[in-house]
Amino acid sequence: MATAAFTVGLTGGIGSGKTTVANMFAARGAAVIDTDQIAHQLTKPGGIAIPAIAAQFGQDYIASTGALDRARMRETVFADPAAKQRLEAILHPLIRSECEREALAAQGPYTMLVVPLLVESGDWKKRVARVLVVDCPEEQQIVRVMDRNGLSEAQVRAIMANQATRQQRLAAADDVILNDGDAAALEPQVERLHTLYSALAQAIS
Repeated sequence: MATAAFTVGLTGGIGSGKTTVANMFAARGAAVIDTDQIAHQLTKPGGIAIPAIAAQFGQDYIASTGALDRARMRETVFADPAAKQRLEAILHPLIRSECEREALAAQGPYTMLVVPLLVESGDWKKRVARVLVVDCPEEQQIVRVMDRNGLSEAQVRAIMANQATRQQRLAAADDVILNDGDAAALEPQVERLHTLYSALAQAIS
């Protein structure tokens, strides 16, 4: 995938605050590309992934709006690893292609790819110069996702069980931002890393 000369991969567990942190980098001029947002575009009504999903899983997985029925698909892929692989085989090439298109058009001192499963995917990890992990205690993840998505604790823990552990993410990180609930503490962490990434990008340009 062709990207800007210097690319940072931002990741973190569900509920860690990836979007909040990414928006703060974007406000400082970084070119932020969010793979979750791309996936939503691909699976919205009229999205280019919808015909393939319907063909692979059946029309029952398409909501009346024409979008992917996310709740139904979530239940299926968590219960059936083979179904998860089939869905990924449809979505991942499309996501990578769109990331490439957006990266080529990106304007900014560096590019930041927001990839929730970056640590789990060796493919994505190879495409970035540095890995930035947004970290928080697991109990905070659970509370945030329950409040945000209306899921039960068991459902949130099931999602987390399909992601890398906190320890695995931290072991893969070049940089870490701690998002443990103190919003004011995020700004200086982001500012420090934005300065670092801008300098590293400048050094290789």
